[in-house]
Amino acid sequence: MKSKISNLIFLLLFIILLSLFIFSLYHIIIWKNNNKKNKEINEMLHEYIIQGGNDKYNIDFEKLKKLNNDTIAYIKVNNTNIDYIVVKGKDNEYYLNHNFNEENNTSGWIFADKNNKFNGEDKNIVIYGHNTRDKSMFGSLRNVLDETWYEDINNHTVILVTEKGLKKYKVFSTYKIDNEDYYIRTEFNSDEEYLKFLTIIKNRSVYDYNVDLDENDKILTLSTCSNNGKKRVVLHAKVID
Repeated sequence: MKSKISNLIFLLLFIILLSLFIFSLYHIIIWKNNNKKNKEINEMLHEYIIQGGNDKYNIDFEKLKKLNNDTIAYIKVNNTNIDYIVVKGKDNEYYLNHNFNEENNTSGWIFADKNNKFNGEDKNIVIYGHNTRDKSMFGSLRNVLDETWYEDINNHTVILVTEKGLKKYKVFSTYKIDNEDYYIRTEFNSDEEYLKFLTIIKNRSVYDYNVDLDENDKILTLSTCSNNGKKRVVLHAKVID
């Protein structure tokens, strides 16, 4: 009797472990296929991005919008893999699990905050992306916390191109913080409130970028998750050109 019970327990454990293995394997295959698909899409989209000398870019937004009308910008961060066309949806959820082709994809896509207008008036343009293990999307944003990345001054310039033209941003703050909504604010009631906001996010930085800020500055914020979603890796930069 004891032998039968032991065999039954062993069989149940085996079935449970086998099910967990199959479940994990399935998700690994899905994850790899999603990343492969997004890599192919990104390579295809670069056919519409022509880079010249001195950080000059000729981007065919008209054709990109025919592929996806949510196309809003192009972003590049030196010494990371961040080199993507940016979209902006009607909410901040859709592109967490849909790619540029609007297909279901666990890696999502790089997208701007729904509240940003991209009309030249945004005080804080916020762009999100998943922190993927293969360092696609915003998986390499973690590089900005490394001292070697900080020490190379060429890394401190971020390129953002929209239909209105190219803007260069100077990094002034990089850090990791608990999940919160403060640093992704896009609207402010007064210059004083905005200046306080700038002071707080600048003082959070793990490195001193020696960049002065005032209430007239317009900034760019890049955000991705970390520590299984409990924290956020953040980069802030201000327009310099």
